[in-house]
Amino acid sequence: MSSLRSRLLFWLVALIAAVLIALGFLLGQLLKEFYTETINKRMEKEAKALAILLENEPLERIRTDLQEMGDELSSRITVLDRDGRVRFDSGRIAAISDKDHARIIRSILPTTTSARFSVIEKTDDVYYCLVPYGPSGQDGYVVVSTPTSSLKAVNERIWGVLISSLGMALVVIIALGWKIANQYMRPIEEATKVAFELEKGNYAARVPDGEYKEAGMLVRSINRLARHLQEMSRAREIQTDRLHTLIENVGSGLLFIDHRGHVFLINRAFQSQFHIDPSDALYRPYADVLPHRDIVRLIDEIFMTEAAMRRHMRLTVGIERKHFDVYGAPIIGKGAEWKGIVVVFHDITELKRLEQIRKDFVANVSHELKTPVTSIKGFAETLLDGAMKDEQALEHFLAIILKESERLQTLVEELLDLSKIEQQGFQLQWEEVNAAEIMEEAAAVFRQRAAAKRIALQVKAPPDLVIRGDRNRLKQILLNLLANAIAYTPEQGQVTVDAGETAQEVWLRVKDTGIGIEKKEIPRIFERFYRVDKARSRDSGGTGLGLSIVKHLVEAHHGSITVESEVGRGTVFTIHFPKPER
Repeated sequence: MSSLRSRLLFWLVALIAAVLIALGFLLGQLLKEFYTETINKRMEKEAKALAILLENEPLERIRTDLQEMGDELSSRITVLDRDGRVRFDSGRIAAISDKDHARIIRSILPTTTSARFSVIEKTDDVYYCLVPYGPSGQDGYVVVSTPTSSLKAVNERIWGVLISSLGMALVVIIALGWKIANQYMRPIEEATKVAFELEKGNYAARVPDGEYKEAGMLVRSINRLARHLQEMSRAREIQTDRLHTLIENVGSGLLFIDHRGHVFLINRAFQSQFHIDPSDALYRPYADVLPHRDIVRLIDEIFMTEAAMRRHMRLTVGIERKHFDVYGAPIIGKGAEWKGIVVVFHDITELKRLEQIRKDFVANVSHELKTPVTSIKGFAETLLDGAMKDEQALEHFLAIILKESERLQTLVEELLDLSKIEQQGFQLQWEEVNAAEIMEEAAAVFRQRAAAKRIALQVKAPPDLVIRGDRNRLKQILLNLLANAIAYTPEQGQVTVDAGETAQEVWLRVKDTGIGIEKKEIPRIFERFYRVDKARSRDSGGTGLGLSIVKHLVEAHHGSITVESEVGRGTVFTIHFPKPER
């Protein structure tokens, strides 16, 4: 902004300087013309006086007087007769030769004789004045020539005075202009700087306090504007931050589409639900971004009908099938202006899964309870009908009733245990457990059953391997896995329980040479009541809840379980626990 002040001052000074220079030239020319005119009149008067003198006195008598008069007047006096011959010459007074002097006089002599006249002419820096004398001006001419050195000196003095006075005036004007520019332009410059900062978004900019006089109202107005803009900006930032936080952290996916049909905003939940990168989706047509045609059709309908819509959709995302409750609505601004569309995606996959689990659970529990209850009821009715009198039949039927009642009791206990594990307040009794000890204890429970099937049951574990967890629950995990391994391993097979550790985890593994599991069945084996071989599971007394309990207990220990299996070759269950900190 200093350049503005400099330009203003420059043009002001240039204008004033131009005016002063023009005024100086005008005054100089006027003064020069005035002084020249004065010299001309003086020379004419002197020449006319000499002409009168020559009319009254003979030339021979006044030669000495004319010579003295020429010296006194610093002029050259030349007297000519009527034919132009020189009768008297007072001598050279300027750097002009006699020859040139005579030539100049001849050039200014009149060609005709008139009554009374005078000629003034400047030649080679000398003024010549020619005046006739005698009766009717016919006796001859008086020529007075004066050098212009005096005129030059006067002219130089005039210009010296003008330049010095106008120069001083210019200096004074520049000083006053600088002061005025500082007084009036500085607040304008400061206000302009603040205006530029406000334009850039720097609402903290202010004009410094000071004595601004007439410009004070402008400065105060700019500062008030800056304060109001800063307050409005702060409020807008707070609202924007709140809205951004709300949009990004809401549990449902949000999709905003502008009036042109371009994706304007997607939140974090939407990115996570559909695995979409914002850089690939923003500011592009929604039909090119969204991979599911059902969503595109819903948005198309909203654009056409300008009405809110709600749909339940089952979409495939990657390798998963997800259920969404999708709600879309048009965004209408003031004056019924069409702003775009907002689409909300509520992921109800878990609700659908829980609903299905509940249905399956009720169906499976009913089915599982129905079998032992029906068996107990049927054999009891058979006994009451007279079979109790047959001791052999009585003993056989009571053994079946006892077995079914034990199976029923086991089912109820495992259901209660599973329900307890799934409760929110379920807690483990944390301690450091020696892996080899619980593996031996779990294997001891099945040694006799394994021997009956001629199955080789082996335990391999480092003696100092430690797992941090609940001792009883860890043992329950191994018992369920060993029970399945022995149940599904044919005679003369092998079951191995081993353990080890890496830098990040401790692992336990139960490996068998049983019938194996098909790959398509593996994702479902941890569901409640799910059986790979339903007939064999029921014959072995299994409830179908063991692996579900194992999975929940492993997750309660912050671990994970993996399964590797090959049909006819066997199955390997590996449990991964976080390594305890030392």
